[in-house]
Amino acid sequence: MRLFKFENEVRFMSLRIPASILSGVLLLVSLASLAVNQLNWGLDFTGGTVIEVGYQQPAKLPDVRQHLEAEGFGNAVVQHFGSSQDVIIRLAPRDDIKAAQLSEMVLDALKAGNTEVEMRRVEFVGPQVGQELTEQGGLAMLVALICILLYVAMRFEWRFALGSVAALIHDVIITLGLFSVLQLEFDLTVLAAVLAVIGYSLNDTIVVMDRIRENFRKLRKGGPEEVINVSLTQTFNRTMVTSITTVLVLLALFFKGGALIHGFATALLFGVIVGTYSSIYVSSSVALALGISKEDLIPPQVEKEGADQDPMV
Repeated sequence: MRLFKFENEVRFMSLRIPASILSGVLLLVSLASLAVNQLNWGLDFTGGTVIEVGYQQPAKLPDVRQHLEAEGFGNAVVQHFGSSQDVIIRLAPRDDIKAAQLSEMVLDALKAGNTEVEMRRVEFVGPQVGQELTEQGGLAMLVALICILLYVAMRFEWRFALGSVAALIHDVIITLGLFSVLQLEFDLTVLAAVLAVIGYSLNDTIVVMDRIRENFRKLRKGGPEEVINVSLTQTFNRTMVTSITTVLVLLALFFKGGALIHGFATALLFGVIVGTYSSIYVSSSVALALGISKEDLIPPQVEKEGADQDPMV
């Protein structure tokens, strides 16, 4: 499937300076927002109260959320648990209300719709659990980036490794910045989406790097910038087809997937768009700025034994 047919190479690298300025501005805004506003941590990280209720009839989650919102529990996470008649509700901790009193308020809110509902259990998830999840999530991302750096450096070249990791850090920070600026809830599904963005962006970057390495060895004419432009032109169609089909699926999840995976779809949708941009401009621009050349990628010639001696015949 071909969406774009280019007669000549596209000069992608001619826009690398404006692209670098754009990336720098986005990174500064994201880091400033993360420092000032921080992230709106979800219940998975802050802890809270978990309430399980049972209905006589299959429960309609939008009605449950509406009743809870009317009583001041607009941030409650509501989902089915086991069957359509069982519902689990997670609430943020509230210092002024005890867990037992909070569960009674929730039950009264649910009964306001003249619906028969009974309390099954009430549990409190402490903030210590949230702290552990925060540390382990950050550690998982750090380990992933270090492994990627080592893998790309061994398979390609250290300049490509730094470019790839720079693109991944760029994507993660800007995605987190979006959640910080808009104060969207950051829970474990969003963390999973951020890790998925790392995998998606890396795959796209590896394809581009592989073509650049191949063209450095194959093309006889042209400097590093021309070789990178040719490589990006050759892979651009594949990059856009992959991104567009992925975005179409994510748009379906974003609009029709429900509240539970809305954060996941938002992070992945934004991350795929940023990752596509970074695989073209960030990773390639960093490798070019570090001075990548043909000499760095052409394999050294192996000297044959006796090649320096005169032939006998």
